[in-house]
Amino acid sequence: MIYIVLFLISFILTYLIKDYAIKKSLLADVNERSSHTVPTPHGGGIAIAISWFAGLTYLYSIEQIESSLFYALLVGVIISMVSFFDDIFDLLPKFRILIQALVAVCGLVAMGGLESVNFGFFAIENQILTNLFAFLMIVWFINLYNFLDGIDGYAGSEALFLALAGFVLFGGGHFVVLAVSVLGFLIWNWHRAKIFMGDVGSTLLGYTVAIFTIHYANEASQNLWIWIILFALFWFDATLTLFRRYKNGEKLSQAHKKHAYQRLTQSGLSHERVVVASIMVNIVLFLVIYFIDNIFIAFTVACMILYSVMRYVDGKKRFA
Repeated sequence: MIYIVLFLISFILTYLIKDYAIKKSLLADVNERSSHTVPTPHGGGIAIAISWFAGLTYLYSIEQIESSLFYALLVGVIISMVSFFDDIFDLLPKFRILIQALVAVCGLVAMGGLESVNFGFFAIENQILTNLFAFLMIVWFINLYNFLDGIDGYAGSEALFLALAGFVLFGGGHFVVLAVSVLGFLIWNWHRAKIFMGDVGSTLLGYTVAIFTIHYANEASQNLWIWIILFALFWFDATLTLFRRYKNGEKLSQAHKKHAYQRLTQSGLSHERVVVASIMVNIVLFLVIYFIDNIFIAFTVACMILYSVMRYVDGKKRFA
């Protein structure tokens, strides 16, 4: 019953936020980075955040979530609030990075840090190195999720996939809470989007994925790689694009439209077709994890699949 209530909260709040944004002209303008062609309300991520944190608090009250995971996820309130103001006032990049660093540190402290990173042939257990890795991962996940939130339903469907995959592989009511919180918003965000989630939603989701990755890695070292594979569609695109732009000598802070999903829409594919294709790729990545026991072989296979996907995208719209 609680999950139905949370879904309705997310669904109704998204509708109310959409109407309020239209009345107050709080619209996402069309610019050089946009993949949409008309100004559209933003801030739908507020509905995700409210239902998400409400659901987490309920689970904590009935002792259905570990304290360390609850408090680490609750730190996401900070990134949501700052991103909310960023959506409205366009905060300075240095201030955003400072807050992201603070959130990363607080999240790591709540979980007791990342215990080890296992690369198969060797493992890193030095707490300075493991936590530096975890810190950078949290900050990178926050930003890359924001980068990949650009077309109708893309960021929302990725979060829904991760929530469902997490539930199947690990269990836990927090994954169901995330799924229904995102689904209530996603109905309004599906092509054509009537509202966008904005930074308030995308940065929170990126942070949440990072916390899941670290939390479950502390339970079993191979879980780190399971989450990296599950999230591979996003980080592979974001990281490869960043590297390519660096090689081109581009100013990395400058807005662009060179991510794979953006180039596919530029090639003529609709938002809906691109999102459906991304869902299919995610299902394949899940099957790789599910059926290949050796996690490092699974990771290699996943990277090969994603490399093939990127070659296909390059064929549709050359990276320039």
